[in-house]
Amino acid sequence: MGVTFVRVPVDDLEDFVQRAFIAMGLSRKEAETCTAGLMNSELRCLPGQGQGVSRLTGYYERISKGLYQPGTEIEIIKESPALALVDAKMVMGSVVGQQAMDIAIDKAKTCGIGACVVFNSTHFGSSGYHARRALEADCIGIAITNAGAEMAPWGGTSPRVGTNPWGLAAPSGGDFPVALDIALTTAGKGMMRWHEREGKSMPLDWALTPEGLETDDPSAAMAGALLGIGQYKGYGLSLFTDILTGLISGGGFGLAPFADRSIAKLDVAHSFIAIDIAWFMPVEEFKARMDAFIAEIKSSELRPGFDEILVPGEIDHRREQAYRRDGAMLDAQVFERLQDLAEMLGIDFPFERETVN
Repeated sequence: MGVTFVRVPVDDLEDFVQRAFIAMGLSRKEAETCTAGLMNSELRCLPGQGQGVSRLTGYYERISKGLYQPGTEIEIIKESPALALVDAKMVMGSVVGQQAMDIAIDKAKTCGIGACVVFNSTHFGSSGYHARRALEADCIGIAITNAGAEMAPWGGTSPRVGTNPWGLAAPSGGDFPVALDIALTTAGKGMMRWHEREGKSMPLDWALTPEGLETDDPSAAMAGALLGIGQYKGYGLSLFTDILTGLISGGGFGLAPFADRSIAKLDVAHSFIAIDIAWFMPVEEFKARMDAFIAEIKSSELRPGFDEILVPGEIDHRREQAYRRDGAMLDAQVFERLQDLAEMLGIDFPFERETVN
């Protein structure tokens, strides 16, 4: 047992994803935005996390059923100099995330800080991708979203809140920004399926059986609830993420997001915050302070079994650089689904199946 990979050139994969989106009916601009979001996740996330180009087939299913409407525009319902409330109109989530963060950035340039809260949205990919968009404007970026209920409240057995990911990004003077991109569960169902495919047990703090028992068997836990990071702390953070997205926006929260994937309304909500560094100090001064802080972090004595100290975003940056140099490593099952999708869309699939174990 085990997972087989197929190595593909990154530029060719990016071109294929964009052509696929256009064949689904997206405009070139929409396709470019959605492709950038998927490629970011493919290059920076672990394969088992279920992000990246594997999402392409799911997007096709919803678009083909008319559940996503390419070309629809988001609507600003209410705004002030620093705030905006947006109805996403079920637009593709990557497009929503880009536009909403841009609104937050524009307001930050006026007020020092800007926020855009969004309801009636869809799956938007990796929170960290949207947070890092603020870096282009010399801002600190924060992006949070609610998600389908998969986590049990601390002490419970039934899912009531989502993985509710956070993305936070701040620039540095080095080769990469400090960027945190995390779900608030210890792991997700994607990683559990990955362990199941590899025939491996999983840590006991990942999930519960439907009866509420801890287990290291991913098969036994697939029908159960996920556990939060830091036990009750992850649950509390997830609860507040719903408050700061779904509740405050008037959108879906708790059991509502992704409750029925067969209908158009997925009831996902997000919040985006941009903080203009220049309001506080010159950007280069901030970056120098960041570099000094990173140096302090890395000067820590090492624990036994560790070779170095990493800061958030560093390992993701290294993974992306390696993939861009050597080719992305696609799960062979994902490779086959993309090949089938290309045939359905009538577009060229330019990859040879060269497996890597």
